Amino acid sequence: MRRTAIVLVILGALGLVAPSGAFERTEHRLSCEQYDALRTPYFGDLHVHTLHSSDAFTQGTRLTPRDAYRFARGEAVGLQPFDSQGRPQRSAQLRRPLDFAAVTDHSESFGSVHLCARPDSSVYDTVSCRIARQWPRLAFFGFGASCGQADGDCERFEAQTWQEMQEAAEEAYDRSAACGFTSFVGFEWTAADQSVNNLHRNVLFRNAEVPPAALPSSRFPTPEALWDGLDEGCRREDSSCDAVVIPHNSNLSAGLMFTASEEPFDPAYATRRADYERLVEVIQHKGASECLAGAGTTDELCDFEILPYDNFMGRFLPVLSGDPAPINFTRTAHGEGLRLRRTLGVNPFEFGLIGSTDTHLGTSGWVAEDTHEGHGGAGISIGEILPQGLLDPIEYNPGGLAVLWAEENSRDALFAAMQRREAYATSGPRITVRFFGGWDYPETLCATLSFAEAGDANGVPMGGRLAPPPAAATGPVFAVQALRDPGVPGVPSAPLERIQIIKLWVDGEEVREQVVDVAGRRSTASVDEKTCERGGEGADSLCAVWRDPDFELGEDALYYVRVLENPSCRWSTHACNRAGVDCDAGMVPRGYEDCCNPDFPRTIQERAWTSPIWYVPPAA
Repeated sequence: MRRTAIVLVILGALGLVAPSGAFERTEHRLSCEQYDALRTPYFGDLHVHTLHSSDAFTQGTRLTPRDAYRFARGEAVGLQPFDSQGRPQRSAQLRRPLDFAAVTDHSESFGSVHLCARPDSSVYDTVSCRIARQWPRLAFFGFGASCGQADGDCERFEAQTWQEMQEAAEEAYDRSAACGFTSFVGFEWTAADQSVNNLHRNVLFRNAEVPPAALPSSRFPTPEALWDGLDEGCRREDSSCDAVVIPHNSNLSAGLMFTASEEPFDPAYATRRADYERLVEVIQHKGASECLAGAGTTDELCDFEILPYDNFMGRFLPVLSGDPAPINFTRTAHGEGLRLRRTLGVNPFEFGLIGSTDTHLGTSGWVAEDTHEGHGGAGISIGEILPQGLLDPIEYNPGGLAVLWAEENSRDALFAAMQRREAYATSGPRITVRFFGGWDYPETLCATLSFAEAGDANGVPMGGRLAPPPAAATGPVFAVQALRDPGVPGVPSAPLERIQIIKLWVDGEEVREQVVDVAGRRSTASVDEKTCERGGEGADSLCAVWRDPDFELGEDALYYVRVLENPSCRWSTHACNRAGVDCDAGMVPRGYEDCCNPDFPRTIQERAWTSPIWYVPPAA
């Protein structure tokens, strides 16, 4: 037994930690007053950048990790640009606080901001640092290079930054019985040679026991090297340190996110990848990564928030980018995982889905379409000179949220939810979705008050594997329930339109897919694009029990849920309307030309995507 576990047993006997539940407890904290063995959905943002990320600093961001957590908990913050006295000229505030968040600054540039912003740094007066302070747009493409010239300053400031991030997370973490907010210590791994074709990962630690700054600030050349570092620096037998690694923006990876650095895949690699990378970010500020219409699928709803290029530099230098490829998307990777399991015995892509923002303003969870003013990053310098017009490229979006089903709002409970993949993503709304799979759910389950209890007792939740089928089984049965975002006073959410189950399976060597509407129906709801008022019918809740009629015992398969709202105005439409844009009348203020670009929609259907439930055939 680990040293920490022994201490927790003693503390539990004294009543100083919560009673044991479905997850291991590794930290000392008061018991949560709100504890539900059937679990509660908690909404958060696990991808947040502050001034410690060089691409945030060079666009004028000055919010610290403490500020990002204050914002996540519902406080107002000031944003760039700043006047000559350093006073912010904009402000932002969430309508509803988040339940959890993680600041994930780019670890490779931890020391760079300090080096160029502090006169006592040994490289303060170097050319690169002068550029960083005076011409931040130019500095974005090379900022941080000075760190290697700084001798001892680099290590000192890296350690200082990492310590500040830990302290900010600890201060924000509600260890009282109220359990009002949970923070995670984390960082983003961003190898320098992967700045064009994205392989970036967010690393989140379970508790306050984390590695020293030398680990996050290391220049790991590959994801596999990152896992090696975490094996050595975190997952030791004498430590309660643990971590999950979450790939993001596979849509901009030029097909590399779901490959191995050293091919071919083998069982050992597949096992290790599935162990560390249990979740993937399917929606964020720089686009959605579920699927692409016409690229391996005929699903018409795969056109949601798709970027027209396949790497980070595509919007600046199209010559460096190709068209998005099917393997950039999670649905394709999920299917490839099913196929690989048949040959390897292990599925390397047995991952769940979450959303987050990737904000570079420190504005955790700022996802409302009607108030979106950009998140920055990837070369967008909204803080240097606030542009006249749209504050974000029109192809970007406000990002999404991560939702975790957990017994309580604590680090251990939420981390356990991430590990078992009982998680889902939304494109911003706080839609509640439950999804269970089993072999014997009654058709009347939706009419009972024990939906979650029966779902757990007779099957597995999202993120799980179906138990082996009983002898008389004709096919798996899935139960799904969705509740409309409750909204806030004066700002109602859109009603729900329908629930879909997406099935992938392997037929011989081919991966096939099916999209089934199981509740609700295609809506005739409308949106007035001039006022953004919504009309038409919709649902406050939807529920269905669906049995797969085409199930084959010997075919690997997975099933996940997509929940759709009625159409509503996209963020760019809100911004264009506020500016008085009238494309038909030719009234287009400077900076708002993209408002009339026919390649981008004026309305969207917000949605949620669950983690899959997998079926693995019995061994022959």
